[in-house]
Amino acid sequence: MGENGAECPPGKVEWCLQTSRSAIVEGGIPQVKAYRVAEQRFDDPNLVAHAGLEPLLRLADAAGLRQALGGVGVPSPNRVSKALCVIAGMAAGADSIDDMDVLRAGGMPRLFGGIAAPSTLGTYLRSFTYGHARQLDAANRGLLPGLARAVPDLFDGADGIAFVDVDDTIREVHGYRKQAAGFGYTGVRGLNAQFACVSTPLASPFVAASSLRRGKAKSGSGAPPMAATAIRAARTLGASGMVLLRADSAYYNAAFIRAAIANQACFSVTARMDPNVRRAIAAIPETAWTPIHYTDAVWDDEGQCWVSDAEVAETHFTAFTSKPRRDQVGCQLVVRRVKRLNPAKNQDPLFDEYRHHAFVTNAGFGAVEADQWHRKHAIVEQVIEELKAGPLAHLPSGKFPANAAWVGLAVIAFNLQRALGAAAGMAKARFDTIRARLIQVPARLARTARTITMHLPAQWPWAPAWQLLGERIGGPPAAAA
Repeated sequence: MGENGAECPPGKVEWCLQTSRSAIVEGGIPQVKAYRVAEQRFDDPNLVAHAGLEPLLRLADAAGLRQALGGVGVPSPNRVSKALCVIAGMAAGADSIDDMDVLRAGGMPRLFGGIAAPSTLGTYLRSFTYGHARQLDAANRGLLPGLARAVPDLFDGADGIAFVDVDDTIREVHGYRKQAAGFGYTGVRGLNAQFACVSTPLASPFVAASSLRRGKAKSGSGAPPMAATAIRAARTLGASGMVLLRADSAYYNAAFIRAAIANQACFSVTARMDPNVRRAIAAIPETAWTPIHYTDAVWDDEGQCWVSDAEVAETHFTAFTSKPRRDQVGCQLVVRRVKRLNPAKNQDPLFDEYRHHAFVTNAGFGAVEADQWHRKHAIVEQVIEELKAGPLAHLPSGKFPANAAWVGLAVIAFNLQRALGAAAGMAKARFDTIRARLIQVPARLARTARTITMHLPAQWPWAPAWQLLGERIGGPPAAAA
């Protein structure tokens, strides 16, 4: 049936369904109108499915990304253009090399020059060595100050307190030809990626350092130099006040904490429940515990439940007493305790009745405030999940250096997209939200007097964000050559 209820003429046609808002509701279910499409043709060279790549790459140029990528000495012709192709493809939603073909559809070649085929990009990635992948990580750090100059409020609050959060993840892989894959702490076969993020109470996190490691690598392996690098990156971004290094118990070791102290940063690191920590907790007097109520519930890993009420206390503590005196760290031990729903049967009644979560810090906060700041370390897990839902859904190559390069380019794409969201007034938006609202915008290209005009959808809900982008990163697209 057509829209007016008349019979559609016979013929070999395609059809689609569309629900009309004004459809009559019968039995609580709206009627569905059937429409017939006479023909479908993929033949319009002026349509663009990801118009938001244009302001994204304009922002990249303003921040100096081309110059930063020029320092990556991978032996491949047009290496900067190829790197930009991979970054743009990731921003458009590509999570494999084949997906890079999205850049060659419709009017994309009219907007961007030098678009390479997926096979060419695959060859480019396989030409990387691990040293070249580390150069990509340095290029990402070179990009961050440029982004801060292009978007002045990108790191608001850095003059007060800035956070450096370190964590790692296992990216599961399949097949037996993935170099360096192994069974890590999660029990799945994969490769281990480690990230250090920089954020402030007012600014969203940006990845300041990253590395891909063997699947069976320990979490804390290589973490001290990464922490030191990220702390220095935070300083270059305007962190003139306190820098607080945060991590979970996998990073509870003297070298990691010493990296913070050596770089004039404070630390807040979850402590493992070794005998030294347990003795310190047992010595805390009952009168020292302060009740707290969380406005946002806290997930308790040991109890596998959400916790809204707890008690906190603090005590002076010397960490790593089994090591030489120069490696021992005097600090504050902050402990959060929660009543067990099902009391355990241990020898110490204190640990029978309560579950304890302890961390060491030298930030000088009170117990309640220190606990609040430490719990926000989970922001790095959000970054990892956003990357794994995007370009790190796969590690596409069998070659380990190629996958390391893929991680480095994914981090650059992530930071660019975060900066684009901040420039559009969407600083707190997630990675996929920025892509859906600012990148994946359809447009029709029209050329007049050597100038390309982008016709975007009427009544696009986030058109004001686009207009703000134009004001903040250089106005409308430049005239075509």
